[in-house]
Amino acid sequence: MAAELHPRSGKLIGLSNSNRTARRNQPVQEFNHGLVLSKEPLKDRDVFTVRIDKKVNSWSGSIEIGVTALDPGTLDFPSSATGLKGGSWIVSGCSVLRDGRSVLEEYGKDLDQLSEGDRVGIQRSARGELHLWVNGQDCGAAASGLPPKLWAVVDLYGKCTQVTVVSCEPPPPSTEKETIERDEEVDEVVRRRRRRRKRREEVVVCGGREDAGITALMNVAAMNGMMNGDEVPELSCSHNRPDKFPNNLEPDTVLTEHQLFDVFNNAIVSFYRSEDEGGGEDGGGGPGGGGGSAAGGNSGSESSSRNDRVSSSGGGAVNSDSGTPGGGGGDSGNTNNTPSGNGGGGLAAVTGVMTTNDALLFHEKCGTLIKLSNNNKTAERRRPLDEFNNGVVMTNRPLRHNEMFEIRIDKLVDKWSGSIEIGVTTHNPNNLDYPATMTNLRSGTIMMSGCGILTNGKGTRREYCEFSLDELQEGDHIGLMRKASGALHFYINGIDQGVAAAQTPAVVYGVVDLYGMAVKVTIVHNHNHSDRLRRNNAIMRALSPDVGRRGPALSITPDSEGADRLLFHHNCGQKAAIISEGRTALRPHATDDFNHGVVLSSRPLRSNEVFQVRIDKMVDKWAGSIEIGVTTHNPAYLQLPSTMTNLRSGTWMMTGNGVMHNGTTILDEYGHNLDRLKAGDTVGVVRKEDGSLHFFVNGVAQGPAAWNVPPSVYAVVDLYGQAAQATIMDDMAIMDDMGDLLPLTEDSSECPTAMSPGSPCSVGGAITTNDLRFHHLHGTNAVITNGGRTALRQNCRSEFNDAIVISNRCLRDGELFEIIIQKMVDRWSGSIEAGVTAIRPDELEFPNTMTDIDYDTWMLSGTAVMQDGNTMRNNYGCDLDSLTTGSRIGMMRSASGDLHYYINGVDQGVACTGLPPEVYAVIDLYGQCVQVSITSSSGPLDNSLCTSNITEKSFPIHSPVAGVAHRLHNKHGKNVVLLGDGCQGVRVGGYAHGIVFSAKELKADELFEVRIDEVDEQWCGSLHIGLTTLAPPELPSCPLSGLSPSLPQLRTKVTWLLCGSEVRRNGVLQRQNYGCSLDRLTVGNRVGVKRCSDDTMHIFIDGEDMGPAATAVAKNVYGVLDLYGRITAVSIVSSSLIEDIESVKAPSLSSESCSEAEEESTPVREVETEPCALVPTAVAFLENHGKNIQLSNQNLTAARVSSYNQGLLVAAQPLARQQLFQFQIDRLNPSWTSSLSLGVIGHSPDRLNFPSTACCLKRSAWLLQRDSVFHNSLKICENYGPNLDTCPEGTVLGLLVDTNSCLHLYVNGMDQGVAAQDIPSPCYTFIDLYGQCEQVTIVTNNVPAVGGESGETRCQGDMEKADMVDGIKESVCWTPPPEVNPNKTCEYQALCARFKDLLTLPDGYFNEDAKYNLCYCESCHKLRGDEAYYKRGEPPRDYALPFGWCRFALRIKTHCEVSNALKKWHIAYHGTSVGALRRTLDHSQLLPGTSSIFSVAPVKAEGPNGYTEPEENCAPGREVPRVRLSPTMRYSGMEMFAPKVQFRDPRSDRAHQAQVGFQVCVRPGSYKMGPQTLGNSEALDPRFSNSEIEWITKEQGGTLLYGLLIRVE
Repeated sequence: MAAELHPRSGKLIGLSNSNRTARRNQPVQEFNHGLVLSKEPLKDRDVFTVRIDKKVNSWSGSIEIGVTALDPGTLDFPSSATGLKGGSWIVSGCSVLRDGRSVLEEYGKDLDQLSEGDRVGIQRSARGELHLWVNGQDCGAAASGLPPKLWAVVDLYGKCTQVTVVSCEPPPPSTEKETIERDEEVDEVVRRRRRRRKRREEVVVCGGREDAGITALMNVAAMNGMMNGDEVPELSCSHNRPDKFPNNLEPDTVLTEHQLFDVFNNAIVSFYRSEDEGGGEDGGGGPGGGGGSAAGGNSGSESSSRNDRVSSSGGGAVNSDSGTPGGGGGDSGNTNNTPSGNGGGGLAAVTGVMTTNDALLFHEKCGTLIKLSNNNKTAERRRPLDEFNNGVVMTNRPLRHNEMFEIRIDKLVDKWSGSIEIGVTTHNPNNLDYPATMTNLRSGTIMMSGCGILTNGKGTRREYCEFSLDELQEGDHIGLMRKASGALHFYINGIDQGVAAAQTPAVVYGVVDLYGMAVKVTIVHNHNHSDRLRRNNAIMRALSPDVGRRGPALSITPDSEGADRLLFHHNCGQKAAIISEGRTALRPHATDDFNHGVVLSSRPLRSNEVFQVRIDKMVDKWAGSIEIGVTTHNPAYLQLPSTMTNLRSGTWMMTGNGVMHNGTTILDEYGHNLDRLKAGDTVGVVRKEDGSLHFFVNGVAQGPAAWNVPPSVYAVVDLYGQAAQATIMDDMAIMDDMGDLLPLTEDSSECPTAMSPGSPCSVGGAITTNDLRFHHLHGTNAVITNGGRTALRQNCRSEFNDAIVISNRCLRDGELFEIIIQKMVDRWSGSIEAGVTAIRPDELEFPNTMTDIDYDTWMLSGTAVMQDGNTMRNNYGCDLDSLTTGSRIGMMRSASGDLHYYINGVDQGVACTGLPPEVYAVIDLYGQCVQVSITSSSGPLDNSLCTSNITEKSFPIHSPVAGVAHRLHNKHGKNVVLLGDGCQGVRVGGYAHGIVFSAKELKADELFEVRIDEVDEQWCGSLHIGLTTLAPPELPSCPLSGLSPSLPQLRTKVTWLLCGSEVRRNGVLQRQNYGCSLDRLTVGNRVGVKRCSDDTMHIFIDGEDMGPAATAVAKNVYGVLDLYGRITAVSIVSSSLIEDIESVKAPSLSSESCSEAEEESTPVREVETEPCALVPTAVAFLENHGKNIQLSNQNLTAARVSSYNQGLLVAAQPLARQQLFQFQIDRLNPSWTSSLSLGVIGHSPDRLNFPSTACCLKRSAWLLQRDSVFHNSLKICENYGPNLDTCPEGTVLGLLVDTNSCLHLYVNGMDQGVAAQDIPSPCYTFIDLYGQCEQVTIVTNNVPAVGGESGETRCQGDMEKADMVDGIKESVCWTPPPEVNPNKTCEYQALCARFKDLLTLPDGYFNEDAKYNLCYCESCHKLRGDEAYYKRGEPPRDYALPFGWCRFALRIKTHCEVSNALKKWHIAYHGTSVGALRRTLDHSQLLPGTSSIFSVAPVKAEGPNGYTEPEENCAPGREVPRVRLSPTMRYSGMEMFAPKVQFRDPRSDRAHQAQVGFQVCVRPGSYKMGPQTLGNSEALDPRFSNSEIEWITKEQGGTLLYGLLIRVE
């Protein structure tokens, strides 16, 4: 055969030298498409040999060689040799692949280690075996059973860029003879080792000359330096390297080649695993070196991620001569520059993590103190306590446009100032002389340092973002991206910080400076690599010897009491000990150390075998307690960590009430909290046959915690914290065939039932329907939080897909899976997609979008119904792309296999048919849709909703429990008559005055429901329904002629109602398009209202919950109905509770509190009506707190004594249910920005390692910051309560967890509603004294709400509420309300005051007491609890509070007439110009001709017939100027009335725009209402019609100036 290459080759190959030399073009830009084949098929025994002529260092990987049965004349060349199919065998690195799949992992020499000039050949032997030859040496049989006709294949891949064919001929006979002799020597070594087994207690390798497979395996071992000379070298005994191999393999044991390979490979690889799973101490890698390798040096701190990283075992060859073929990579002190990043050959290559050459890695050339590991994905600065710089690393290639370069901080040291810096540079790392710090470079470099941006070493943006890199913690992520537009963006934990530089050069490298505190980082890849890792199978076998293997388990350790009994393994944690013949584990010095107490079982668990331990002894010194789980690691070879959750591979642990996999939390709220167990309690774990993992606490199953757990896992117990001793319980039984544990109770009624993906959908028995959650497996960009109820897409402005989430179990027939859209971004096209799939979550390879799946999937995208990625129907009944925030989407599979979609509770009809019985709900957070949550409506639907013939049987009475039927109260509207002992209400006349109430207050979760009996079609409109705080017993006797004619006009007390499809509060529109419209109801339909335990109002139509209609609903409410318009008669169909359950409970704090519209006679601070226990005097702050905190006043007062952070403090006692914890803000420092935050944590704070700020608390933490709510650092709610950053000194804040585990915030004694749900018990209150807030004090007695009634002084809200009805109570002389805190105003009020000072208006015009000035900014009016609208005057007339403005009280006369004006006149507003202020104030009223030209217009008085009539006391023809007023500043504050003026704030020197106006009292009857005369025609205020929004007065003296209004932008 001619030693030539075939003329057809890869697209980048150039042939020369008579087709004997091949060169890959563009070797620096491209790494593949370098395939060449032999010109002719190989002859038996011919070795096709090539010489490596040239290599480059730009890539990882190198030459690959093999054979293929594909004819090169017709071959469609793939990009690399591993893509060859149809009978191809390729040697890549030290692996052998057949048709792209690995068949042998540790074979021969590592081709990636070969250098220029080395020769490599491939041969098909006469027996059909594949042999690799390296530099004339046969590496042994790599594969067998090869077909006779094969072509040689060479792939110029990665670093290899040029080869030359040197020969194609049989090897010399002497070489073949040496190979045979070496085989015989290996066999002799094996026999000698067998004879010495009993003395040495080492593994016996059985085999003989006749076993060709074992002989080949031993040849592999010999070629890797694992055997040197006549026998295997002694293995030194040390703590982390056991001195013996498995010793329980009897001489006569017959092992298959596969079993022998696994045992041998696992024992050697595990033998060299060090604590960081990557080489020996200091990276040495053991006797053979290799610890300096990139693949073998993985620190183990990198979390597992799908398909792009695995934990690595360090090591090298046993041979201590690193120069031999199997030698290690050498000294740990040098930067590893080996081609593959693996410093050692032989078995160390098992742990090499191959990534695609396309992936971002760190460049091999780096700072002088940098050590690279983990295949160049991890960089670490050496000697971090001695040196703080020389830690610069760069990417191995330039960044692409829109490519994310992201790193995770793995390690910090608390010694230096300053920390990590990150950015981009135009300098090529190959040519760069690395500086000590990257900011020393004066060209082509943009770096983020601290919170600023430095360009070429000089600061260009001092305050780039809110986050400072110096404050980041271990585990935080930092990223950057150069957009296609040239803009450079930085990302902190996935959050885009905005544009850092507008124009960045096109070719830039990512650069990281491990400076100061930053010691170690790892590159994070946020996508799944398409190129599978080639060595996954070998690594998984190294971690779990029995994975995928059939046959008996191979126990590694001797068992003195039989193989069946579970005992603890003698290899345990440093501070642990094993006693009682292996049955008991303890920490002897539990009061001195809290960790290093890990113990494992002596053998793997069998399927369905329960491992259970009893806690014998506990200490009360530490936080945390026992942890239990399973691991694939063999205890005989495991370097035990300090805690088991530090292991980053093959480990599942239950810790607290969460479940962690490989150190990462996968379930936040799971089962009983292990930290609360006591001595004598038991915990257990079992792996079932289906691969699911279950935990038990005191014999009670906690439900499935994980799936796809491999077989043959070892049980793990971590005696952590309080847990000091545990004993294995022997009375365990195997599960029966039904999968039930015989001795353990698995009570689904007491435990949450979370079905595994493989569980049947239809389950009999009483199984709860609220167990629907999102599965823990999801798309790359998705994040699951809030206990599995909420899903969001991270990086929502830079990523639009890869965010698929799926239900945790399949849907049952007729079960609704409903979500609500909580957040959207106006950036992308397209939006949420929803549907179902029959693919199990653990079998689903999550695509970019769910419509990419081509089997067993049905999706709704926009209006198109798609099956398996193909559109099967267009123009379905709804358009998902048109949905907005707050919309609800549901999916239901009916019993007949039909798929229905529900939009806001309305069935959209059948979308498709023929669905299989077990389908999972799928949500694709695509495009504009960013965050969704599962609603409480998810669950079985009432089938009566689908009936078309409405009968009484179709609408059975729905009652919470069996009890007495509800009744209507005997006080009602004047047109209503009650029948049937108050069970039926009939409107007997007109279309209005049909209001009826429930007879009693509704309990929490009590449904008040009626059925429509009669309809009168002559009227329009329909029934109204809701809840009200108006107590009917307090109303006058019936008939109630004074009661409002319709429910929307009922405003004497706070009322929440549904009118049509609109939700209103006191008549004010709150939301539109809520559920079904009540206007469509007819005879037979049912409608109900419920106040749920989370303080929300729900409306039910025909038994279907329409979802939450209103929030923050008061507790003492009555159901209220309005028989309005078409609806003339209703009947009660619901029942009340049998027992007054609430009577034995303490009422909630808000049950007797004044709402905004209640009378002031029930102040919040009245002790008799206080529903919750006030904080006892024993409550204090914990001694464990942030480092800048100083406690005083018996630990009741906490002050931050330096800096602006490190101010975390926690209450010493847990927060009991219904206990209000209150504290007062004592001191603020305006030098800082932002202010305090507060919340609760669900674990003991005794040993809490306090971060710098509360937002870094990421475990069981609920945080209230600004006006948002966070759970474990993820935002779950916005626009909640007032902005805490604006709370002034003296504000009293409080937290309360009610009996339903809901968290409430109290501000000055006012409940702000539910902030979060499912708060664990016990929980601890924490406060973060951040920024401006420097000191707080716990309030130990009942403090009146600020702004409440105090003596004769009352706030505006109280007076207006008390005087709302008919303007009575003339004896009360209303005075301007006091400011919330006279000692401090908010920043907005201070800014408005500085503008007022610039106007140089005389102080005599204004009230001397500044406490009467009121700020109506969002935070201030929320702190006071202001309503948006009030009534004033005789007769009462509505006006709106001037939200967004600041009022400065004017001096008013004190005589009685003026006082009566304040009481009896109406309130209005007048916009004016700055220039008109002085003249207006001089006359103390709005005079014609003195106001701005926008507000006064001369008109002629016209008579009723259009003729001009003389005004009284006026000459005929005289023009009468008129003044325009309005009851709302939304109209009077328009720019045409109140023109804007610019000014510069003297304090901040910033430019602002300001407007001015007046709040005035107007004499009733002196004005007339009319339509707007200026501005657009759109509705300006929901309370006032545009036809009555303008008041016009012509009377001089008809107005009285009350306050100057200022608004600043």
